[in-house]
Amino acid sequence: MLASSPQAPLPPLRLATPPLSGRIDTAVTLSTVARLVASGAALSKADLVPAAGLARTTVSTAVDELLARGLLQVDGTRPTAGRGRPADRLALSPRGGHVLLADVGASSAHLAIVDLSQRMLARTEVPVDMTDGPDPVLRTVETQLTELRDGVPPDVPVRAVVIGLPGPVDGTHGVPVRPPIMPGWHAYPVAARLTQTFGCPALLENDVNLRALGEARALPPDQVPLLFVKVGTGIGGGLVSREGVLHHGADGAAGDIGHVRVRGAPDEPCVCGNVGCIEAVASAGAIARRLGGPGGPIPTAEVRALLARGDAAAVAAVREAAALIGELVATLVHFYNPARVTIGGGLAAASDELLAGVRSVAYQRALPLATRNLVLTNSVLGEYAGLAGAAVLGIERALSAESIGLLLAQRG
Repeated sequence: MLASSPQAPLPPLRLATPPLSGRIDTAVTLSTVARLVASGAALSKADLVPAAGLARTTVSTAVDELLARGLLQVDGTRPTAGRGRPADRLALSPRGGHVLLADVGASSAHLAIVDLSQRMLARTEVPVDMTDGPDPVLRTVETQLTELRDGVPPDVPVRAVVIGLPGPVDGTHGVPVRPPIMPGWHAYPVAARLTQTFGCPALLENDVNLRALGEARALPPDQVPLLFVKVGTGIGGGLVSREGVLHHGADGAAGDIGHVRVRGAPDEPCVCGNVGCIEAVASAGAIARRLGGPGGPIPTAEVRALLARGDAAAVAAVREAAALIGELVATLVHFYNPARVTIGGGLAAASDELLAGVRSVAYQRALPLATRNLVLTNSVLGEYAGLAGAAVLGIERALSAESIGLLLAQRG
């Protein structure tokens, strides 16, 4: 185990407001009310009536039901206009459920537990090696999450598990899809396994998508659309739409930018079978191979250490990589027109050289219309971005009509 801490510095995360529904369905009504409270769009029964578009008696009944089932709690009062007594202020109850989070990278996994009020209860980081295959890696994840649960209130149920993996995934079926740096993982039933282990819904997502979502929901709403570019062992991208939701594409492959070839890239072979992919020439792994020379690649942790010390060879290698990544970012800026491009991953955290090089090329190559309001910067959440995105997905899933419907069926 590399590190352990009960809390992490996550800011308040914006949760999505639900679409209004005219259906007379108890689960839909309860979900709508709970998510409006969770998002901060409505904090009292009076607020909920116009926000939900439901009758006052319907809202009052729904709130009473959610209070009785422990999903909501009264959290003080708020003043009302006139002489009426102050209204009860509603909030998500920390005892309404826990969400288990696993942000798994190529060489380490960040694991945590949050409650429905977004409070982080426990956190740890453990080493993993994705080349070991799914069983040993997931066994480590399951063991560590179980140990974290031993330190939190045992009578609070787990409502969801969210895991991010460093490769393409089919979130609908909960399986990885031919991940280049994860031998043996193709079509492995990750979500089904975690559902069986923890007895609750499990969501599988790409690790960069989790970072993109976490970053977007920690920032003001005007910072979307957002493009997140992670430069680590590989290179990946995540797209968040103007509505604040992940853009997956038709088959979940949106944002898989590591295997795009850019102008000026050398013909280096890539693990995907092609040559000249941006991941093969500009990732931390590519830089580690270059600095290692004939003796083999140096550890990526050593690359970061060399950058932190200002080693000339490492800085030169990062500047060359940044120029290539900048070309790719300029193309993506024209195609997607984001409000913000966030550069994350180990290389970005180790030195400002990567961000400076990407900015220089991207602003030079992209046209003024696409860049006049563009923010191109490092991650504001750093290593916690993936956990933040996982928390958003898990809490929103726990408050969905589907999950609340299951809760109603279980407890009558």
